[in-house]
Amino acid sequence: MKQSLGLYPWWVLLIWGILAIFIGMMFFSTPGVTTLIFITLLGAFWFVGGIFSLASLAVDRSQMGWKIVLAILNIIVGIIILAYPLYSTLFLLSFFVIFVGVWACITGCVHLYQAFASKDAGNGLLGIFSLIFGILLLAFPIETVVILPFVAGAFCLIIGIAAVVVSFTVKKANAALT
Repeated sequence: MKQSLGLYPWWVLLIWGILAIFIGMMFFSTPGVTTLIFITLLGAFWFVGGIFSLASLAVDRSQMGWKIVLAILNIIVGIIILAYPLYSTLFLLSFFVIFVGVWACITGCVHLYQAFASKDAGNGLLGIFSLIFGILLLAFPIETVVILPFVAGAFCLIIGIAAVVVSFTVKKANAALT
Protein backbone atom coordinates (compact mmCIF):
# COMPACT_ATOMS: atom_id res chain seq x y z
CA MET A 1 0.00 0.00 0.00
CA LYS A 2 1.36 3.39 -1.00
CA GLN A 3 1.68 5.89 1.84
CA SER A 4 1.01 9.57 1.36
CA LEU A 5 1.88 12.59 3.44
CA GLY A 6 -0.63 15.39 3.74
CA LEU A 7 -4.33 15.82 3.18
CA TYR A 8 -4.06 16.58 -0.55
CA PRO A 9 -1.73 15.32 -3.26
CA TRP A 10 1.23 17.66 -3.79
CA TRP A 11 0.06 18.68 -7.26
CA VAL A 12 -3.34 19.82 -5.93
CA LEU A 13 -1.56 22.10 -3.45
CA LEU A 14 0.64 23.39 -6.27
CA ILE A 15 -2.33 24.24 -8.50
CA TRP A 16 -4.14 25.79 -5.54
CA GLY A 17 -1.09 27.91 -4.76
CA ILE A 18 -0.62 29.05 -8.35
CA LEU A 19 -4.30 30.02 -8.62
CA ALA A 20 -4.15 31.89 -5.31
CA ILE A 21 -1.06 33.79 -6.47
CA PHE A 22 -2.80 34.64 -9.76
CA ILE A 23 -5.91 35.88 -7.92
CA GLY A 24 -3.73 37.89 -5.52
CA MET A 25 -1.95 39.54 -8.45
CA MET A 26 -5.32 40.33 -10.02
CA PHE A 27 -6.53 41.99 -6.80
CA PHE A 28 -3.39 44.17 -6.79
CA SER A 29 -3.30 45.01 -10.51
CA THR A 30 -7.04 45.60 -11.05
CA PRO A 31 -8.70 45.72 -7.62
CA GLY A 32 -12.03 47.17 -8.77
CA VAL A 33 -12.58 44.79 -11.67
CA THR A 34 -11.41 41.76 -9.70
CA THR A 35 -13.71 42.61 -6.79
CA LEU A 36 -16.62 43.13 -9.19
CA ILE A 37 -15.92 39.75 -10.82
CA PHE A 38 -15.63 38.10 -7.40
CA ILE A 39 -18.99 39.50 -6.24
CA THR A 40 -20.63 38.58 -9.57
CA LEU A 41 -19.37 35.00 -9.21
CA LEU A 42 -20.71 35.01 -5.65
CA GLY A 43 -24.12 36.07 -7.01
CA ALA A 44 -24.03 33.27 -9.59
CA PHE A 45 -23.03 30.82 -6.86
CA TRP A 46 -25.96 31.88 -4.67
CA PHE A 47 -28.39 31.72 -7.61
CA VAL A 48 -27.30 28.22 -8.64
CA GLY A 49 -27.18 27.13 -5.00
CA GLY A 50 -30.79 28.23 -4.57
CA ILE A 51 -31.87 26.22 -7.60
CA PHE A 52 -30.02 23.15 -6.31
CA SER A 53 -31.61 23.59 -2.88
CA LEU A 54 -35.04 23.51 -4.49
CA ALA A 55 -34.06 20.53 -6.64
CA SER A 56 -32.84 18.66 -3.55
CA LEU A 57 -36.43 18.61 -2.30
CA ALA A 58 -37.16 15.95 -4.92
CA VAL A 59 -34.85 13.60 -3.02
CA ASP A 60 -34.99 14.78 0.59
CA ARG A 61 -38.04 16.57 2.00
CA SER A 62 -36.67 16.93 5.54
CA GLN A 63 -36.77 20.50 6.83
CA MET A 64 -38.68 21.45 3.71
CA GLY A 65 -39.72 24.89 4.97
CA TRP A 66 -36.16 26.00 5.70
CA LYS A 67 -34.89 24.67 2.40
CA ILE A 68 -37.56 26.56 0.47
CA VAL A 69 -36.95 29.83 2.36
CA LEU A 70 -33.18 29.62 1.94
CA ALA A 71 -33.49 28.58 -1.70
CA ILE A 72 -35.78 31.52 -2.50
CA LEU A 73 -33.48 33.94 -0.65
CA ASN A 74 -30.45 32.59 -2.51
CA ILE A 75 -32.20 32.88 -5.86
CA ILE A 76 -33.44 36.43 -5.18
CA VAL A 77 -30.07 37.65 -3.90
CA GLY A 78 -28.30 35.92 -6.79
CA ILE A 79 -30.59 37.59 -9.34
CA ILE A 80 -30.13 41.01 -7.70
CA ILE A 81 -26.35 40.66 -7.71
CA LEU A 82 -26.31 39.46 -11.32
CA ALA A 83 -28.68 42.26 -12.42
CA TYR A 84 -26.84 45.02 -10.52
CA PRO A 85 -23.26 43.85 -10.01
CA LEU A 86 -21.74 47.29 -9.35
CA TYR A 87 -24.28 48.35 -6.72
CA SER A 88 -24.19 44.88 -5.20
CA THR A 89 -20.41 45.02 -4.89
CA LEU A 90 -20.53 48.35 -3.07
CA PHE A 91 -23.39 47.20 -0.83
CA LEU A 92 -21.91 43.80 0.06
CA LEU A 93 -18.46 45.19 0.83
CA SER A 94 -19.95 47.98 2.95
CA PHE A 95 -22.24 45.54 4.74
CA PHE A 96 -19.28 43.23 5.37
CA VAL A 97 -17.17 46.03 6.84
CA ILE A 98 -20.00 47.24 9.10
CA PHE A 99 -20.81 43.68 10.18
CA VAL A 100 -17.17 42.96 11.08
CA GLY A 101 -16.90 46.34 12.85
CA VAL A 102 -19.95 45.67 15.02
CA TRP A 103 -18.80 42.10 15.68
CA ALA A 104 -15.33 43.35 16.72
CA CYS A 105 -16.86 45.91 19.10
CA ILE A 106 -19.11 43.29 20.70
CA THR A 107 -16.21 40.85 20.97
CA GLY A 108 -14.02 43.57 22.46
CA CYS A 109 -16.62 44.41 25.08
CA VAL A 110 -17.02 40.74 26.01
CA HIS A 111 -13.25 40.35 26.37
CA LEU A 112 -13.05 43.48 28.50
CA TYR A 113 -15.85 42.20 30.73
CA GLN A 114 -14.03 38.86 31.07
CA ALA A 115 -10.79 40.69 31.81
CA PHE A 116 -12.34 42.67 34.65
CA ALA A 117 -14.28 39.68 35.97
CA SER A 118 -11.26 37.37 36.05
CA LYS A 119 -8.46 39.95 36.36
CA ASP A 120 -6.93 38.66 33.10
CA ALA A 121 -4.64 41.17 31.41
CA GLY A 122 -4.45 39.10 28.20
CA ASN A 123 -8.20 39.21 27.79
CA GLY A 124 -8.09 42.92 28.51
CA LEU A 125 -5.55 43.57 25.77
CA LEU A 126 -7.52 41.44 23.33
CA GLY A 127 -10.65 43.37 24.25
CA ILE A 128 -8.97 46.74 23.78
CA PHE A 129 -7.51 45.75 20.40
CA SER A 130 -10.82 44.28 19.21
CA LEU A 131 -12.69 47.37 20.32
CA ILE A 132 -10.21 49.72 18.61
CA PHE A 133 -10.36 47.61 15.44
CA GLY A 134 -14.17 47.67 15.44
CA ILE A 135 -14.35 51.41 16.09
CA LEU A 136 -11.86 52.08 13.27
CA LEU A 137 -13.89 49.96 10.85
CA LEU A 138 -17.11 51.75 11.83
CA ALA A 139 -15.49 55.20 11.76
CA PHE A 140 -13.88 54.69 8.34
CA PRO A 141 -16.08 52.24 6.41
CA ILE A 142 -15.43 53.77 2.99
CA GLU A 143 -11.66 53.71 3.44
CA THR A 144 -11.89 50.11 4.64
CA VAL A 145 -13.93 49.11 1.58
CA VAL A 146 -11.30 50.74 -0.65
CA ILE A 147 -8.40 48.80 0.91
CA LEU A 148 -10.32 45.51 1.22
CA PRO A 149 -9.31 44.24 -2.26
CA PHE A 150 -5.65 44.87 -1.41
CA VAL A 151 -6.02 42.97 1.86
CA ALA A 152 -7.65 40.11 -0.07
CA GLY A 153 -4.82 40.28 -2.60
CA ALA A 154 -2.15 40.13 0.10
CA PHE A 155 -3.96 37.20 1.73
CA CYS A 156 -4.13 35.35 -1.60
CA LEU A 157 -0.44 35.96 -2.31
CA ILE A 158 0.65 34.78 1.14
CA ILE A 159 -1.57 31.68 1.01
CA GLY A 160 -0.52 30.98 -2.58
CA ILE A 161 3.19 31.16 -1.86
CA ALA A 162 2.74 29.02 1.25
CA ALA A 163 0.76 26.42 -0.75
CA VAL A 164 3.45 26.25 -3.44
CA VAL A 165 6.19 25.80 -0.84
CA VAL A 166 4.18 23.16 1.03
CA SER A 167 3.40 21.32 -2.22
CA PHE A 168 7.09 20.78 -2.93
CA THR A 169 7.71 19.84 0.71
CA VAL A 170 4.93 17.22 0.48
CA LYS A 171 6.30 15.96 -2.86
CA LYS A 172 9.77 15.58 -1.36
CA ALA A 173 8.41 13.85 1.77
CA ASN A 174 6.27 11.49 -0.36
CA ALA A 175 9.33 10.61 -2.46
CA ALA A 176 11.21 9.75 0.73
CA LEU A 177 8.38 7.41 1.81
CA THR A 178 8.48 5.34 -1.37
